Amino acid sequence: MSGKREKFLELANNRVNRAIKDIRLIGNLSNRSAYVYEEKDVRKIFLVLQRELEAARSRFSENGSRSDSDFRLE
Repeated sequence: MSGKREKFLELANNRVNRAIKDIRLIGNLSNRSAYVYEEKDVRKIFLVLQRELEAARSRFSENGSRSDSDFRLE
């Protein structure tokens, strides 16, 4: 394998596993005995996550640009 392929595999494995862990932590926020949230908060969270996943996927096929905006509930 080439060095670039090995680097891709290393980074992809680390980043995907970190993303999975963070998504699971987001799921933990559903505990109503510990947190108060509204349905609009949930919709906004999953809308922005889906949007970022779609943007990341498009970068693999068409050199799309990424959004650098941070997420914030108010």
